[in-house]
Amino acid sequence: MEIPKISKLDKRIAEPRMKKKRMKLESITSLNNLDDGCLMHILSFLSPIPDRYNTALVCHRWRYLACHPRLWLRVDPFVKDLSLPGVFHSIESAVSAARPGDTILIGAGGNHHVSNIQIKKPLCLIGSGEIPDETTLVCSRGSDSALELLSTCKLANLTVRAELGCCLLHRSGRLTIDGCVLQCETNPLDHLSCPILSTAGRDEEEDNLSLVEVKETVVEKIKGNSVTVLQTRIEGGAKAVATSGDLVLQRVRVMYSKDYLYFWFDVDHE
Repeated sequence: MEIPKISKLDKRIAEPRMKKKRMKLESITSLNNLDDGCLMHILSFLSPIPDRYNTALVCHRWRYLACHPRLWLRVDPFVKDLSLPGVFHSIESAVSAARPGDTILIGAGGNHHVSNIQIKKPLCLIGSGEIPDETTLVCSRGSDSALELLSTCKLANLTVRAELGCCLLHRSGRLTIDGCVLQCETNPLDHLSCPILSTAGRDEEEDNLSLVEVKETVVEKIKGNSVTVLQTRIEGGAKAVATSGDLVLQRVRVMYSKDYLYFWFDVDHE
């Protein structure tokens, strides 16, 4: 039986395909050949949920790096072994131990009791449940707020419930609330409660430091105070947001679903 000969034309067509396959294999190999510190640094640029969370499904090594306490801290009131690095029983202890820029993953199931917890450094707090209702922060009566925010922070996939007072007290910095539920208990003193209260005023150095020209055409604001709310359910209270500083409510959008109202709005300088 004769073996068919490969013509020059077939070789020209096949060579680019083989090169592409080799390039793909080389790129995968080079990524896995990176040391743990370098690969962990790359993973730190991914959004915690769902991108970084999904990388833990690749292999055992990636799971170890994606869940490393250098990338995020965990709050789990049910954990028994407190010697585990980066694991805490309460949100307050996790916030105290966190470094600026850290992400705190709050365990789903049960209620996390919080009261006037001050956050003075840039942090990201994320609920680990599939929906916000699975991770609930409860602020008891007699507290001014559940969380008092004095720095740039992000809250995502969380339910914050306050019996009286406000869920979130925004003092300064840029606060982002994404995919959360803010609840104020219905009671005769409902007019005294408010899901979001902002007392932020104009930054003293804002006139000098807030505007930076980029490539002579793009002007970006890098300092200042604001609140951004994205796809968030707000229930109860006298009104969704109250301000006593220089910020005002802007760009409000509301989407009606079968059971809830979802809000998008900004609280910023006029």
